[in-house]
Amino acid sequence: MPIKKYLLTGLMVWLPLAITIWVLLWLVGLLDAVFAGFLSGVSAVTPISSAPTIERLHSIPGLGVVLVFAALLITGALVSNVAGRWWVKQWDKLFTNIPIVKSIYNSVKKVSDTLFSSNGNAFRTALLIQYPRAGSWTIGFQTGNPGGEVATHLGSDFVSVYVPTTPNPTSGFFLMLPRKDVIELEMSVDEALTYVISMGSVAPGSLPAKSGSETQ
Repeated sequence: MPIKKYLLTGLMVWLPLAITIWVLLWLVGLLDAVFAGFLSGVSAVTPISSAPTIERLHSIPGLGVVLVFAALLITGALVSNVAGRWWVKQWDKLFTNIPIVKSIYNSVKKVSDTLFSSNGNAFRTALLIQYPRAGSWTIGFQTGNPGGEVATHLGSDFVSVYVPTTPNPTSGFFLMLPRKDVIELEMSVDEALTYVISMGSVAPGSLPAKSGSETQ
């Protein structure tokens, strides 16, 4: 029926926009809530005369996003020089000497340094691998190479691979596979993620693979 066709077409037009707006509003609300908590702490230790000003700041929507963005920008500028890097080292020493906290802090720091490093290789390459069994293929992302004690057992010809779940790519599985068993794809990481999130309904352009061979 034409009505059903029109409804589905309209849904396809508006659904991506609605979800995008919902995610952005959720993020703005989260940052505003963090900022509101900060203001509540400030108001508890400041004179009563400053309370009206703090209340006015509470009522400004999106101010948390602006301030977080400004704080990140200023922090990045400050730690780009020698003095700033010295303070970062002192910060690291403080948190790496606190029991329990140091385990969480070190783990998150290593992951963030790997993911956001400008010269790192994490999530720079999309791979085609056989998972969870031979003959069953899926998309993965190379996150590096095994290191430390693991590398001494496996050897050097292995790659670390993250296999995201569908449709939520923030959860997944970590695998270490022989390099010969992975196919490096020409598609971009964005195209590969879109392919995974859409459950294969949005296929990237057909491009030849660069290297690798199928597992027999």
